[in-house]
Amino acid sequence: MSTAWPILLALGIALAEPVSRWLAAAAWTERDPVGALMLWQAIGLAGGLSLLGAGVTFGIAPLGDGLLAAGRAILAGQFHDLGPLHDVVLAVTLVVAAWLLGVLGLISTRTLRARRKHRDLLDVLATPWPSASGAHVLDHPVPVAYCLPGPRSRLVVSAGAVTTLAQSELDAVLAHERAHLRERHDLVVLPFVAWGATARRVPGMVAAQRAVARLIEMRADDVAAAEAGPAELAGALRSVAGGAESAALTRFSASMGERLTRIESPPRPLPRAARFAVRLAAVALVVVPTVLLL
Repeated sequence: MSTAWPILLALGIALAEPVSRWLAAAAWTERDPVGALMLWQAIGLAGGLSLLGAGVTFGIAPLGDGLLAAGRAILAGQFHDLGPLHDVVLAVTLVVAAWLLGVLGLISTRTLRARRKHRDLLDVLATPWPSASGAHVLDHPVPVAYCLPGPRSRLVVSAGAVTTLAQSELDAVLAHERAHLRERHDLVVLPFVAWGATARRVPGMVAAQRAVARLIEMRADDVAAAEAGPAELAGALRSVAGGAESAALTRFSASMGERLTRIESPPRPLPRAARFAVRLAAVALVVVPTVLLL
């Protein structure tokens, strides 16, 4: 009988609920948004591997302890009936995996379709802005700036932002949005949106989505503050606050007040040893269920 599946099951449950809620509430994450985002991605991947891997390893347990042993047994001609319980668990696991992938695919398709429609509208309504490479100006009086990610990304500022903001503030806003595009924050948050859609009643999943949305805004703020200056970024955000809130990557993005406080009074970065430990933990979280599954 496989000894891996109970460990994988316990790890998956722990990552989905208490660990996610703990990390979402942890204060240190705003001191190292990059490391925290790496850890969140590791938790999402390791949680999925663990929960699905528990079902797979239990299902194939009569063939051997893990995928490699089961594969060797099949190649050696030792395949035999798994038994009704193992058959049912394996079938349920495959159905759940297909469901999760289906939800992710559906949300991705809807998101891409909405972005394509938005991009087509922008191509008609917005005009290229000579003062900023790759940016387009939308004739709207409310100061707003946002990005539309994807292979054919768009960086949009309104006419109200161009006339309201000083050049240094515009540079700060553009640096923030370019950080989102360059680091593909839309792809970072997408799996957590899908997880949240499939597990709405699990507080840890909702907490994960909120935390990741906050962290990507913090990361973009850090990039913009380093490039254009914190005072310029804070001033720009105050001017485009309403538009920025409505154009955020998700409805769970960090509140403007929270962001302004962090920009104007930035927390001390984590010590180098702590940053290394966070990244090491992220790698370990993915390696452990992978090894157990094999």
